[in-house]
Amino acid sequence: MKNSIQLYLLCFLLFATSCKIQAQIAYEKIPSDRLEAAFESYKEPTITHRRFKHADLQPLIQKHSAAFQIEKLGESVEGKSISSMIWGKGQTKVMLWSQMHGNESTATMALFDLFNFLEASDDEHEELRKTLKSSLTLKFIPMLNPDGADAFKRRNGLDIDLNRDAISQISPEAVILKKARDDFEPEFGFNLHDQQIYYNVVNTPKQATISLLAPAYNYETEINDVRGNAMKTIAGMNDILQNLIPGQVGKYDDAFEPRAFGDNIQKWGTSTILIESGGYPGDPEKQYIRKLNFMIILNALHQIATKGYEQYTTAQYFAIPDNGFQLMDLIINEMQVNVRDKLYPLDLAIRRRESENASGYFMTGSVEDLGDMQIFYGFETLDATGLHYTEGKVYPTAFESVDKISEAEAMDLLRQGFMAVKVKNGEARQVHRLPILVLKTTEKFTGGWTTGSVPNFFLAKDGVLKYGVVNGYLIDLENPKKQEFRNRVF
Repeated sequence: MKNSIQLYLLCFLLFATSCKIQAQIAYEKIPSDRLEAAFESYKEPTITHRRFKHADLQPLIQKHSAAFQIEKLGESVEGKSISSMIWGKGQTKVMLWSQMHGNESTATMALFDLFNFLEASDDEHEELRKTLKSSLTLKFIPMLNPDGADAFKRRNGLDIDLNRDAISQISPEAVILKKARDDFEPEFGFNLHDQQIYYNVVNTPKQATISLLAPAYNYETEINDVRGNAMKTIAGMNDILQNLIPGQVGKYDDAFEPRAFGDNIQKWGTSTILIESGGYPGDPEKQYIRKLNFMIILNALHQIATKGYEQYTTAQYFAIPDNGFQLMDLIINEMQVNVRDKLYPLDLAIRRRESENASGYFMTGSVEDLGDMQIFYGFETLDATGLHYTEGKVYPTAFESVDKISEAEAMDLLRQGFMAVKVKNGEARQVHRLPILVLKTTEKFTGGWTTGSVPNFFLAKDGVLKYGVVNGYLIDLENPKKQEFRNRVF
């Protein structure tokens, strides 16, 4: 009897070891160039920018009705449909939801690229596609907050932050997401967001282009198998990202938020992975970051399908550096400011934020902080040693309209000390691309160097104007560089 038990245990151990080896053999990292090639082949061509609307997505959803099971889950506050798309026949269930915040659309673009990839066949990616289809059942909710998306704002039609409505479920969109998770019971979940472009990899000047998080499920931020599997999957995603954007991956703060969906879905037993899309130089419409999303999501799904995440450790997850919030659009160092006939050398930290408009969006500059700004990093930095803060003037003669002012004329007026011009015709909040303030409904403009002020001023040396700061944009008056301005008519 004893020998039989020993033989049984030996056989069991051999079988378990064999299974583990097979699992390890089954998982092979997908090379970055293969993931990139998949994106380039299947990128959805009708989405070219990040401000798309609910109506834009409906024909794209229906385009995939033959390959995906499409279901209307319900409606938003304003009556817009919220749909899910299911693909695959595997035992492991994965749910992915995007645009919980309406103006966070980067991952939504990547999901439609992924839909094209999953529906395709007979190409060099067929083996990967078959692995995913046989191992996983995927449920996508590609736009959870259509009302917010149409206004390109964070909150929903009730002005509620859906990511703080997981428990009370005041919003219909929150009810829909909770029910979708409960009905589907996914083993893994992907919570897809965008973060501000001012997040950096802490204490470095590098933008956190992608930030990742396995949300906590309690205040103690403990790690169980559910959260641990999310951490391991993230470690594998970071492995890919370090080849593409080395040093530009951050780890999002894991402080427990009891109202948040990510934290609660982790708590409810789904290994939850948060992806936050930040900024990347020269990518205002986040098309490169869209590609990164496609690549790391596809890679993560492959990890889950083959249990490849088991090759990674939670220690590798914690080795990802934290996010910081230390980036500014412009830092001006040692600017001389005259207060009560005494000069003070100040550093200024300036950010420009987007505001929505019927004709697009415009930027609004603001002095975020001043004094000693050495812990911050600027996308642009000016050493203003010896340069004096100087106020600008309004050009006295009104132009007919914005269209009648050329960029060269605007630059010439700036060099003469005119920070603003008036126009006879035009609409307030109309977007223009001139490097000067344009006034229609007012005779004067605001500006200053104190916190909260709109940074509109000149920098002069020995009475000669050297730089203009217009709505937070830095303009070298002697050697202006090519840059895109998004200002508005006042």
